[in-house]
Amino acid sequence: MSKYDIIVLGSGPGGYVTAIRASQLGFKTAIVEKENLGGVCLNWGCIPTKALLKSAQVFEYLKHAEDYGLKVKDAEHDFDAVVKRSRGVADGMSKGVQFLMKKNKIDVIEGYGTLKPAKKVEVDGTEYSADNIIIATGARSRELPSLPQDGEKVIGYRQAMTLKKQPKKMIVVGSGAIGVEFAYFYNSIGTEVTIVEYLPKIVPVEDDDVSKQLERSFTKSGINIMTSAEVTSVDTSGKGVKATVKTSKGEEVLEADIILSAVGIKSNIENIGLEDVGIVVDRDKIIVNDFYQTNIPGYYAIGDVTPGQALAHVASAEGILCVEKLAGMHVEAIDYGNIPGCTYCSPEIASVGLTEKQAKDKGLDIKVGKFPFSASGKASAGGNKEGFVKVIFDAKYGEWLGCHMIGAGVTDMIAEAVLGRKLETTGHEVLKTIHPHPTMSEAVMEAVAAAYDEVIHL
Repeated sequence: MSKYDIIVLGSGPGGYVTAIRASQLGFKTAIVEKENLGGVCLNWGCIPTKALLKSAQVFEYLKHAEDYGLKVKDAEHDFDAVVKRSRGVADGMSKGVQFLMKKNKIDVIEGYGTLKPAKKVEVDGTEYSADNIIIATGARSRELPSLPQDGEKVIGYRQAMTLKKQPKKMIVVGSGAIGVEFAYFYNSIGTEVTIVEYLPKIVPVEDDDVSKQLERSFTKSGINIMTSAEVTSVDTSGKGVKATVKTSKGEEVLEADIILSAVGIKSNIENIGLEDVGIVVDRDKIIVNDFYQTNIPGYYAIGDVTPGQALAHVASAEGILCVEKLAGMHVEAIDYGNIPGCTYCSPEIASVGLTEKQAKDKGLDIKVGKFPFSASGKASAGGNKEGFVKVIFDAKYGEWLGCHMIGAGVTDMIAEAVLGRKLETTGHEVLKTIHPHPTMSEAVMEAVAAAYDEVIHL
């Protein structure tokens, strides 16, 4: 039996990052993967979807070339080539993880791993032992009883990335990040898209102003949006699919070629041996302490299988903290109130901290500033004037409570707010931090200035 200091079960952005940090810290490390290194994120999630979205963005630029003084005759797209490029990007990233495993002398154990008592992992009949086992098995598309996925007419995000034929009509159920990203992609290349959202607004976790802006932008681009609506049943017996949708006005039947179910994710905790080991689970989450230890010594869990936000960067941070704690380093628990969230549709969305409503519900006295990109020189020059930056500060102490952005490239801007909040900066300190001109990031400084009644360009 092979013996390791650490075995990581799962090689997504939580698992492979954890394994690399463990190896850097001197642990003899192995990683178990049943499919492709990089997990869902690199192979079927974060990375290939961004490749699809980039193709959509470039296609939209071509269609609006005249807005930039250019002429492009009959811009066309090749759906198969777009999908092929996306898969190529994903394959390249997975090969990159293979390289990192070799570079860091991490043993890759291929196969389906299950946990065993006494700190062992069985992979396709072979047992491996470790001083510490870290569970990082991630998550998959959640299925609703009223919306069972058959992989053909009712699909999840995985099938949505590799369709053999572009649908003429698509219904997207759910308007979280996955839903709106695919809605944007398919709409931009000519598919008629309808979004059905159970809650009263799309991207429901975002600030109200952000949700309203995205709905305006999507509606303008031709996406049909139904909020406070629920798919109660589907009929796949015909050529396409029919969805019965319940709304405040009654029931409506929508017809489409395909339905994308984007109603969230389900943790991969079944059939991995949790019961055999005695690890405590609440619903579909493994219960851990601040340093990701389960109730059974020597067994840890990170990423989507734990109660924190199901985001790739969260899983990576949790894994690094976990192994650094095992190495005896001084570490501080992750502040889950300062995790950035990003959605890569167009316009993009990025946010961190409290929304305006959440701050008010807490009874806080706040200052709110908002700066539209329509007043930004860089945005005007780039032809991307949709959206804004919104900031929320505590009126008494100047604490940066929240930052919410919607517009071109904002996912690359949000880190300023995350870092500022981490360092406990105040509104006046941000206001006095010189931002380069012309840039989109100036909008952060201008929004802060608006909060303190010092805005210049409004």
